[in-house]
Amino acid sequence: MGDDSRPDGPGPGRTGERLARWMEVRLGRRRPAGSLRRLVFPDHWSFLLGEIALYSFVILLTTGTYLSFYFHPSSDLLVYDGSYLPLRGRPVSEAFDSTLRLSFDVRGGLLIRQAHHWAALVFVAALFTHMLRVFFTGAFRKPRELNWVLGFLLLVLAMFGGLTGYDLPDDLLSGTGLRVVHGTLLSIPVVGTYLSFFLFGGEFPGDDLIARFNTLHTLVIPALMVVLFVAYAVPAVRHRPAQFPGPGRTENNVVGLPLRVYAVKAVGLFFLVSGVVFFMAAVAQINPVWEYGPFRPEQVSAGSQPDWYMGVADGFLRVMPGWEIDLWGHTLALDNLLPLLIGVLLFLAMGAYPFIEAWATGDDREHHLLDRPRNRPVRTGLGVAWLSVYTVALTGAANDLIALRLHVSVNAVTWAVRIGLFVVPVLAYAVTVRLALGLQRRDRDKVLHGRETGVIKRLPHGEYVEVHEPLSQARLYTLTAHQQYRPLPAAPGTGRTRRLRVGLSRALHGPGAQVPKPTESEYEEIGDGPRP
Repeated sequence: MGDDSRPDGPGPGRTGERLARWMEVRLGRRRPAGSLRRLVFPDHWSFLLGEIALYSFVILLTTGTYLSFYFHPSSDLLVYDGSYLPLRGRPVSEAFDSTLRLSFDVRGGLLIRQAHHWAALVFVAALFTHMLRVFFTGAFRKPRELNWVLGFLLLVLAMFGGLTGYDLPDDLLSGTGLRVVHGTLLSIPVVGTYLSFFLFGGEFPGDDLIARFNTLHTLVIPALMVVLFVAYAVPAVRHRPAQFPGPGRTENNVVGLPLRVYAVKAVGLFFLVSGVVFFMAAVAQINPVWEYGPFRPEQVSAGSQPDWYMGVADGFLRVMPGWEIDLWGHTLALDNLLPLLIGVLLFLAMGAYPFIEAWATGDDREHHLLDRPRNRPVRTGLGVAWLSVYTVALTGAANDLIALRLHVSVNAVTWAVRIGLFVVPVLAYAVTVRLALGLQRRDRDKVLHGRETGVIKRLPHGEYVEVHEPLSQARLYTLTAHQQYRPLPAAPGTGRTRRLRVGLSRALHGPGAQVPKPTESEYEEIGDGPRP
């Protein structure tokens, strides 16, 4: 019924040997050439999320190269005399002027600009959803912890790539976002002022920011992301792909498509993703900088909204009270510092979770079969709670627009978000865990009694019962193939670290965190047949 989650034996004693063994397992033991020849890809729709992220990144590189030929990353002022009449004769920066010329005077420039922006949104969304799929299915477990770290770093880089990208046009909306960045940097104790002066090239707004952001956006961040993509692909090729449980699928094989078939489908998907991105760029306007106007330090754009992936940071800032404290003669602006710390901790918790779970369970085995989220209620509940925090904070980033559209007070919306940040995650976790346990009980009932047919039958003694249809062997295997861990045993007189580990283990896999699978005797007694 259960599987012991503790390692099979002690590992090497020296730290260097343990690290070398850890890296050997995570990087794979097979040669890449042999791995490519025998590579098989599971045929499941959720695996397309990573491919969509990759293809969107290719579109970003292609369109970004085209835009770099016409964009001038400079804050120097000039008088605009282009095609957009409302701004003609106005002083603008070279960056803003080149953005307008790209949009109105370069053939296909507006289409490429919008395709670049839409591809960025699709890229971050696909990468974010891919990470959620990996989290909820347990694909981060040994030997894929390194893949999780690389994917997490890719997501962080993608967010900063988007931040540096939409600040380049030097319009009023991007300038409002830069004010937020400036205030957040200044709130960092000791080094905040130095970071701000280095980034902006002096006092805000400075003269070097656009050039430095352009270097980061077009050279540094894309180069790092290419390196991470390659580093992500190497262990993915050397290890067999993880797959969902099913008939014929074990920890030692892969059921799916061969490389040649997968390559043909991948090419088709690339053109499909490209078509969708360019279709959105052609019919849906995004980031119309000419409507916002050029950036002016003394002006702030009303109703400004960052891209969705940065909205969580803006939401924390908007709902944070204006707290300040004095320490040793220095003022700490908690209204900016605390949202920064909370956002960093929120993402660090996401990045560190696989190692926390492995430490709590003591599981040192390799896993190539994915979990169904219902079979890991606590992990699923924590993931949903994390998402609820993100969603509530994202709602807070639109508190002014919500108040305007719904005709309510901004203070009421702000307080609702503040309360929601503490209440909603707890409710989301509790509801998710109960739903997962309920689905486990339904699966157990199906295994023991079969599927409900809706046919009512009257027995000779007058009782009415519903006829149940036995499940197929394939379905029975899918419902019973998952492993169930035993929590680590508690030992008397142990230290705090051991007690914490045992407590986490019981929380993850204790009696209230999973419904026992049917035993062989239960199935034979009720189902009158051999165990699947």
